[in-house]
Amino acid sequence: MYRPPQIARIFRRCCQSNRNVVRCISSRSSRLHNWHMRKITDEVSTRHQQLFRRKPVCSLQRFYATDLPMHYKIALPALSPTMEAGTIVNWQKSEGDRVVEGDLLAEIETDKATMGFESVEEGFLARIFIPAGTKDIPVGKLLCIVVEEEEHIAAFADYVPTAEDMDPSSGEAAAPPPAPPTPAPSPQPPAAAPVAPPFAPTPMSAPTPTPAMGAAPGGKVQASPLARELARQKGIDLTQVQGSGGDGEIRADDVRNFVPGVAVVAPTAPTTVPGAAYMDISLSSMRQTIAKRLLQSKQTIPHYYLTIDLNVDKVLRLRRDLNEVLAKDNIKLSVNDFIIKASALSCRKVPEANSSWMDNYIRQYNSVDVNVAVATPNGLITPIVFRADTKGLSDITQDVSRLAAKAREGKLLPQEFQGGTFTISNLGMYGIKSFSAVINPPQACILAVGGAEKRLVVDEDSNQGYGQANMMSVTLSCDHRVVDGAVGAQWLAEFRKFMERPETMLL
Repeated sequence: MYRPPQIARIFRRCCQSNRNVVRCISSRSSRLHNWHMRKITDEVSTRHQQLFRRKPVCSLQRFYATDLPMHYKIALPALSPTMEAGTIVNWQKSEGDRVVEGDLLAEIETDKATMGFESVEEGFLARIFIPAGTKDIPVGKLLCIVVEEEEHIAAFADYVPTAEDMDPSSGEAAAPPPAPPTPAPSPQPPAAAPVAPPFAPTPMSAPTPTPAMGAAPGGKVQASPLARELARQKGIDLTQVQGSGGDGEIRADDVRNFVPGVAVVAPTAPTTVPGAAYMDISLSSMRQTIAKRLLQSKQTIPHYYLTIDLNVDKVLRLRRDLNEVLAKDNIKLSVNDFIIKASALSCRKVPEANSSWMDNYIRQYNSVDVNVAVATPNGLITPIVFRADTKGLSDITQDVSRLAAKAREGKLLPQEFQGGTFTISNLGMYGIKSFSAVINPPQACILAVGGAEKRLVVDEDSNQGYGQANMMSVTLSCDHRVVDGAVGAQWLAEFRKFMERPETMLL
């Protein structure tokens, strides 16, 4: 289907050839059989005068550019802002099935989760070009074709996709730089008498040229469209960039992290111990994204860590009492719900911790949207509890339960896990006493929560001078560019107050 800029160019060519009827290659909907445009008048904008400066366009009619009937080409869309490739998990429709707008065509695994891909056209699924299970499909690659009439399905049985359909980056390859001018030959000095060499030189074979780092077997550089655009803006030669994608494809992050003049050493195959048994596990799109994000965080964010111990006896008693009240509503509060609420209120008290580093400025958020780390079979994902500072404990526990279930099923929507202002990672249920979490960029803080355990503590009211209490260790990881040490300590002091006196959360 032609994009608006292409249609505009067609209009201009028709106008320049003195035609008064413009025929349309493709329309967005089968209901748009005839388009009508008014004649050019003196009041028409300059942009329209430039486009239709020769002949007035009186009517718009549809025709087919080839012998094929009217059809729609469905390409892989970018289902998340960072998506460059995807995997077809399964097709929900088969060839020949009728589809309407909003029907689920396929399930696609992105760099974040497995998402449903809905049809935006009405008609019949004529041909599927990418089978289920195919990995690392670049954004923009042709997935299938939809036709308007059922009898048109047979016309695409032997359809061969174009190179641009199957390789969306083929049309965006940058033109090679012009060859430098050949210098004029310098005048030769007068020939001297030949001198016999003391020995005959050993003939040397010319070195074998090394193929480009991101080059395909045919010599073409494999790179995503976004990587090509970034390379064009920065003036980077893609043949010098080491690709990290499938088959050495160059991704946008490869261009961003490229340092000119630094030689990239090709990775060597890992050595294996003779006789050792092993299994190679392929990386999912989600696992690759997790690896890139964590590496980016540790390499670019100056982490520092603050740890305190909390007495959670009052939280445990209040949780028990509230669960008795909420039992009739089938709602059960967890300690993590109190932690989310206390963190959100602490961010409201100390807004510097509820901020993000934006390279040229610091963005401080007015609402507190808390990301909660959830372990799934494919990796870690952080769904968001929106406006946690304004929600009650029962609302928070229901949100967390619903989001965690969707995360483990791979059914989270992009808006349910993209964004957030503060993150919590809790490993207490696994018996972990304390740990330090990696900041989720561009956020400034993440709270690592350990498990509660009984410890001996000083008790001035006891005859022995000590007592037993349920203590919990928490560690706040901070971005020193945004949160200074004193500010991080202030946030933990507010958090301690809310957790050791949970009734203050109601104030």
